[in-house]
Amino acid sequence: MEKLDRMSGVRAVVAEWRRKGERIAFVPTMGNLHAGHMQLVAEAKKRARRVVVSIFVNPLQFGANEDIDNYPRTLAADSELLQAAGVDLLFAPQATEVYPQGLGAATRVEVPDVSEGLCGESRPGHFVGVATVVAKLFNMVQADVALFGQKDYQQLAVIRRMVSDLCFPIEIVGVPTVREQDGLALSSRNGYLSAQERALAPRLYQVLSEKVARVRGGERDFARLESEALAELRAAGFRPDYFRVCNRHTLKSATAQDRDLVILVAAWLGGARLIDNQEV
Repeated sequence: MEKLDRMSGVRAVVAEWRRKGERIAFVPTMGNLHAGHMQLVAEAKKRARRVVVSIFVNPLQFGANEDIDNYPRTLAADSELLQAAGVDLLFAPQATEVYPQGLGAATRVEVPDVSEGLCGESRPGHFVGVATVVAKLFNMVQADVALFGQKDYQQLAVIRRMVSDLCFPIEIVGVPTVREQDGLALSSRNGYLSAQERALAPRLYQVLSEKVARVRGGERDFARLESEALAELRAAGFRPDYFRVCNRHTLKSATAQDRDLVILVAAWLGGARLIDNQEV
């Protein structure tokens, strides 16, 4: 596996692969890799001859009171995992490579509508940071296909819309959420949980699954479902951010007539903000 930190080097390698007619897959990450990331790599290898993974903790998507300074950075361990998985190229740029003019002067990409509400409401500016860095990484790597986890459902929707609106020549693939045996969605932020909080954390998935079953059983009073779920999470010890039944395509609150649905939840448990979702 080759390891590079400059765009010029990445483009030279990718250009050589293209001359050979090889298809290229890309998995953008912020590192601290877990089994969910490695599932993205496995799916990437099914879709392309060459696989590029990036590791970059993007400062533009963190708010003023968020955890960028404490975000785990495990580049050496991540590199070993990626090499063992057969990744061809690890791109680990510095912030000065991604934002050469500095964050204050950086051009930004904004994806309205689908970025609003849910995590977009709770984390102002977050999706501008996500869309900006993903757009830059797409241009740096110039892959044929990119893979993202469905756990970050709104993020995936933002990226799909950006790619469509800005005519990026890249295929976007969403990969189903990877879970622990008790149902907890894998996340780098799970490492923030104490042992007691970790034992409680699966209740988030349980409440979500119970409401999904209700909708599949014909429940259409979504406001009541949401209210019940929020109360149950509070009673369990969470600080819920939102629990929302949405139209899967627009991410707007669902009506009783909608059929393609997704239920999304975000809640704090101790110092960890956990998110999850299920399509219905």
